[in-house]
Amino acid sequence: MQRYKTTMLNVHDLHVSFGGEPLFEEITFRLNAGNRVGLIGKNGAGKSTLLKVISGDIAHDQGNIAIEKDMSIGFLRQDIDFEKGRTVLEEAYTAFAKARTIESQIEQINEELATRTDYESDSYSKLIEDIGDLNHEYEIIGGYQYKGETEKILKGLAFKPEQFNKLTDELSGGWRMRIELAKLLLEKHDILLLDEPTNHLDIDSILWLESFLQTYPGAVVIVSHDKMFLDNVTNRTIEISLGRIYDYPKPYTKFLALRAEMREQQEATFKNQQKEIERTEKLIQKFKAKASKATMAQSLVKKLDRMDVVEIEQTDNAAMNINFATSIQPGKIVLDIENISKSYGDKKVLEDVGLSLERGKRVAFVGQNGMGKSTLAKIIVGDVKAQGNVNLGHNVQLGYFAQNQAEYLDGEKTVLDTMLDAATDNNRVKVRDMLGSFLFRGDEAEKKVKVLSGGERNRLALCKLLLQPFNVLIMDEPTNHLDIQSKNVLKAALVKFDGTLIVVSHDREFLQGLTELVYEFRDHKLNLYLGDIDYYLDQRKAEDMRAIEKVEVKKDDTLSRKRDPQKQQLSYEDQKKQKSLNNRLSKAESKINELEKKISKLDAELAANYDELAQKEGFFDGYQSKKKELEDWMTKWENISEELENFDS
Repeated sequence: MQRYKTTMLNVHDLHVSFGGEPLFEEITFRLNAGNRVGLIGKNGAGKSTLLKVISGDIAHDQGNIAIEKDMSIGFLRQDIDFEKGRTVLEEAYTAFAKARTIESQIEQINEELATRTDYESDSYSKLIEDIGDLNHEYEIIGGYQYKGETEKILKGLAFKPEQFNKLTDELSGGWRMRIELAKLLLEKHDILLLDEPTNHLDIDSILWLESFLQTYPGAVVIVSHDKMFLDNVTNRTIEISLGRIYDYPKPYTKFLALRAEMREQQEATFKNQQKEIERTEKLIQKFKAKASKATMAQSLVKKLDRMDVVEIEQTDNAAMNINFATSIQPGKIVLDIENISKSYGDKKVLEDVGLSLERGKRVAFVGQNGMGKSTLAKIIVGDVKAQGNVNLGHNVQLGYFAQNQAEYLDGEKTVLDTMLDAATDNNRVKVRDMLGSFLFRGDEAEKKVKVLSGGERNRLALCKLLLQPFNVLIMDEPTNHLDIQSKNVLKAALVKFDGTLIVVSHDREFLQGLTELVYEFRDHKLNLYLGDIDYYLDQRKAEDMRAIEKVEVKKDDTLSRKRDPQKQQLSYEDQKKQKSLNNRLSKAESKINELEKKISKLDAELAANYDELAQKEGFFDGYQSKKKELEDWMTKWENISEELENFDS
């Protein structure tokens, strides 16, 4: 990859509209080498559209997008289309089109050389010369390494070697998305545009991708609703809200805190100014009545005219309005599962599992990817066949939201037609009101499904779900693609739902206060925890869901070892070493504190005067240098802490 200039892409005064309605206006920002931008905003705000405009997929109405010469852009789209008949490896190898072309040319020349005998001819000599040039070029572009690189990236994204020769036609949309992501990473683009890259990844793949992107030398723009992923990867956040952008050099959580603080300051300044204006206007009215004070009144009028009126930034408070109503009262036992086993080929997923669920219970299905959570949900609703028995209770009516629910929507239908076609005679007249409560108002209902964002499609799928009666609701990863506010609204509606609920989710925050029982899927079995998600994590001695879902490569048997009291006594040399480590730890903490203060000061300067500082030569180099130094000291602190812990064990 080449050395980068400071500015890689410059967006100036960008305007985009749909059907005459502006989506955003006057958007201006720069992308620099090392920028890892979290692009956030509500569903439908224009995040995916902005990525499509930058990539050249769609045109903009006004403004300029200037890209440095020879810069390449890679775009992970939500909709991908593979050529049929290729294996996983063959599809991934398409990232190396030039190397593959040279391979083909070398092969053709070798075949020709093997059949010819005119060794002294000029044309034979020319072939020898050509193959030498091709081999040299092949080496320069990394032709001898690309197969190894491909396998490394595929393994990082959780592909096993035995899957490499599997046809992509046989893979789910999630696994195909992983191949597309692998191709983009292998192509080593200067600018990466990633639209929801973690939606179909397991925790180990997410952690691997985080590590990969943290050291990416180009610029990365990420649309994601995974708060932890954004916090771990990004160093800058751009929010699209009501057609404007808010751009700060902070990861997601710190950005939200800064925005909230700035709004508070803005509101306080606005109130103070309004009081000053009101007081001044009263003085003007008072002085106007007196001839001796007329000059003073005129002076105050001019003062008001010159005043820059503080404006409070508008916030987009539009939110879905969901109400999950139960249909009829079911029997006491709504679900009884006996001896369920399921395998896919040689891969065993579930083995002789069972559960019994009473009316009104609220259950979370948790565990690593591939352990059978979604499979059991599909078995319960009849989408997947398995050995064993699934018995539904008296009067049970199932509602089911699949993980890839939005994929079942017909892209050629309008939002309104999608709902009308699924409606019954009883609720057809309510369709427009229902769409309005899910933020599809007016002309929004006439949009075709294929132009909707991932979040909008999920909203439509949720709305469609409400057309059918149910008293047992099964939701498989319902928060995928949903913005933070929509997730909160969905959670509030599920909390009020008085039917029986099963939720498959990786999101601890979403599950908190929502479920009362946890079924952990592990080693083809179900483990029941009689408490909420926090109780489950406490029992598993894990801080978060990531710790649970991360594949355990090696089990730690430290806690099972019996301690020998005699071995707890430290030797003189060990005591000296321990003291030295404590001193080094103290120094590291002091240095970290010092650097955090310096970076905090720089962050404040950036927030106050970003555009001017962005032009200042060397500013961002110094800024990034400080952050790199902080990371190094944090690593030192962790290593020293780990050494100290060894003394305790």
